[in-house]
This record gives sequence, structure tokens and C-alpha cells, in this order.
Amino acid sequence: MDIKNNPIGFFDSGVGGLSVMRESIAIMPNENYIYFGDSKNAPYGTKSLEEVRKLTFDAVEFLLMKNVKAIVIACNTATSAAIEDLRNKYTDIPIIGIEPAIKPAISLNKEGNIIVMATPMTLRENKFKELMNKLDDKGNLVPLPCAGLVEYIEQGILGGNDLESYLKEKLNPYLKPKIASVVLGCTHYPFVKRTISKVLGDDVAIIDGGHGTSLELKRKLKDKGELNASKEKGKIEIYNSNNDSKVIDFCYNLINTK
Repeated sequence: MDIKNNPIGFFDSGVGGLSVMRESIAIMPNENYIYFGDSKNAPYGTKSLEEVRKLTFDAVEFLLMKNVKAIVIACNTATSAAIEDLRNKYTDIPIIGIEPAIKPAISLNKEGNIIVMATPMTLRENKFKELMNKLDDKGNLVPLPCAGLVEYIEQGILGGNDLESYLKEKLNPYLKPKIASVVLGCTHYPFVKRTISKVLGDDVAIIDGGHGTSLELKRKLKDKGELNASKEKGKIEIYNSNNDSKVIDFCYNLINTK
């Protein structure tokens, strides 16, 4: 079988990585996709580094058994914890990680603070700290740990009074002097982008790294000569560690959620 026809594997601690996979589907609709969400063990952002690393390696092994031609670690926390070790071990397959889209936020040149919403673990990890240190002099970067937000999304709560109250409590202290933009440093968060905009207003730019990650994935596959040449729409398979049909149905619905 031609490896070009093999699927691309996506992994996240739960449903969040679907926000990245849907960007890839938009860019490469003829590719085949396999998604594995580890909702049983979500959230990763409050676990230890070793726990996250082990769970991530287990997920990669699962995807490799499905004969994927590339793997996207569509989880900021898992990327921070394990991406370098994964690339060192699996040298014959492209492994793409994700990081908060701080550079695009800075490039907007808007006045005010750039709020970086992320899980507590992502903000603690060296990978994030190095990114912040490298870019801190180019913009007013404010890390904002959002413990609990992943759980809302995993439960299918993408709007409503409870979520709005949570977001107001987190974001209101930064409204003065001004918020220039918000960087969504967790792949779950794009699913509540509309609610964040409702809380902050349409003038605040909200940015995530899904599109850039998907472009990087396409570049890697093109360089290896492994882009699918089919003119047909690709297949999508979704797996979840919860083995719950309702979760799987929710995942398919999220792919079409904007």
C-alpha cells in the first residue's frame, strides 16, 4: 500500500485537538485522518510531567499501530511535556507539536496586553517559559492559567451563564488598561472562542495555533513526498479512551463547529 494513502494521526488529552484537525481537514480535505482523544485521563494540565509523558507515549503507540504517516500532538500540555523525547525515539515519522500563537498576536501591533490563556502545566513548562523569554520584550505578555476550562469543554459546555461567569472572573481583572489580544494556549479553547468574544467584545483579537500547525504538517508531508494525491474526500476515524458512543458523536459534531 502506498504510504501516501495512510492516515494522519492526531492526539489530544480529550476533544480539544479536534480544533487543530478540522483546520488540517480544511487545508487537506483529501487526506485520511485518525484522531485519538484521551478523555478518560483528561485534563492533562493538572497532572505531573511524568504522567503526561507516559500517556502521550501510549497514545503515539496506539496511532502507530494504525499505520499513520505523521502524528500531530494537538495538545499544548503534551507537546510541552514530551515532544522532544518523542522525536528522539520515533525518528522515521514526522511528529508535529503545537505552541501558543504568541508571534501572530505580537505581529498585530495592537495596543494593550496580550493574554495567554493556557493550562497550569503548559505555563509551568520550560518550553513555554523559553518562548515567553524570547518574545517578552516584543509585547506585553500576560500568562493566564485557566484550571477548569478544559473540563467545561469536555462536558460539552461551550456557552451559557456558568461558562461566561468563569471567563469573566478570569479575564475582567485584565480589561484595564486594555487587552490587545488573547492567545488560546490550549487546543480545547477554540471551541469557546465565541463565548470569549462575547465576554471581551469583538475588538479583542482571539488567536490560536491550529492553522499554523496544519500548514506545518502539510509542509512536512510535501517535503517527504507523502501528500495524498487522491481527489476524493478523505476518511475520518475517531477513537476515545472513554469508549463512549456519546463522546464519539460529540467529537464528530465538534469537527463541524466554528
